[in-house]
Amino acid sequence: MKLPISYGRQFISDEDIQAVVETLKSDYLTCGPKIPEFENAFSEYVHAKYSVAVCNATAALHIAAMALGVKPGDNVICTPMTFASSANCIRFCGGNVKFVDIDPNTYLLDINKLKETLAAAPKGTYKGMVLVDFAGYPHNMEEYRKVADEYGMWILEDACHAPGAYFTNSKGEKVYCGCGRYSDITVFSFHPVKHITTGEGGMACTQNEEYYEKMALYRTHGITHDADKLQREDGLWYYEMQELGYNYRITDIQAALGISQLKRARKNVEIRRELVRKYNEAFAGVEGIKTPYEADDVYHAYHLYIIQVEDRLGLYNYLRENKIFAQVLYYPLNLMPYYKQFGNKEGDLPVVENYYKHCLALPMFPTLTEEEQQYVISKVKEFICK
Repeated sequence: MKLPISYGRQFISDEDIQAVVETLKSDYLTCGPKIPEFENAFSEYVHAKYSVAVCNATAALHIAAMALGVKPGDNVICTPMTFASSANCIRFCGGNVKFVDIDPNTYLLDINKLKETLAAAPKGTYKGMVLVDFAGYPHNMEEYRKVADEYGMWILEDACHAPGAYFTNSKGEKVYCGCGRYSDITVFSFHPVKHITTGEGGMACTQNEEYYEKMALYRTHGITHDADKLQREDGLWYYEMQELGYNYRITDIQAALGISQLKRARKNVEIRRELVRKYNEAFAGVEGIKTPYEADDVYHAYHLYIIQVEDRLGLYNYLRENKIFAQVLYYPLNLMPYYKQFGNKEGDLPVVENYYKHCLALPMFPTLTEEEQQYVISKVKEFICK
């Protein structure tokens, strides 16, 4: 058994390495054919019509917010249980972020508290919502879409934890994170600890052609070479900057790795779910451990396996002493110093604060061996049952 054991780890196969080597030997390292190939393959994986590959998920969130038309002063609702980028993309555009508390079981933005927040303000106060499929648990987007439509809001879905996850809608249909049936734009991450990695990278998916074209423009400085969109014709070399955009491009090297990773993505989710089954079985009946919740109508992708315990700090330190590097995800974003300056304070969102005091993510990745997992389980039990 190899120690230490981290909470997440990339899975790079010989096939992945070969795919990258072949691209390194090709004519294109960036702005080449592997990028649209990756976008098309990812669209197929999540059942989206359009996908835009970028350098990281933060960039994807930024161009998504821009495409959705976030302007200075716009009010947008966001979950506090997420990485900073989910809310920062609104701030990048000058918008204001309103945090709403989470559900104590799913750790997703609580739909009842969302309704209460919207009902307490004049219609039109909030332009949109950023929903995060935290830990790999998919929102029932059909229900959130009803709320969004009632109040004239858009939905930006942060599914960085949830490629391959789905919920079952009222018609009994599987609705995959990223398909765009209910959300306007969905964003994914390809950071090394995620389900699919390109080293660094992100993807924005949508069914809306207008959003797609805007995001494709924003990722390349706002520049287009499309002859049908140019305002003059000087020659084949000519291009135009038509919007203020950014250099958010991904490389062919990264796209080649992503294409290869996608080939075993569904199998890897199944492996994660089997690891969850073993964890849950081992912790069943152990007083003092709360295991993850999963409703019958969802297929959880389990980017993270999060338990809750009373002495989180004690368990965290004990595991580290035994070379197990569990992780705490996340400190409530509304309480970060940057967001506290806007009036957010302790006590505002009690559910997320209580969750933070007790949460701990145990090792969860496809190459976690049975021996390693049993070692983690034994050390958790040793501490809890002492």
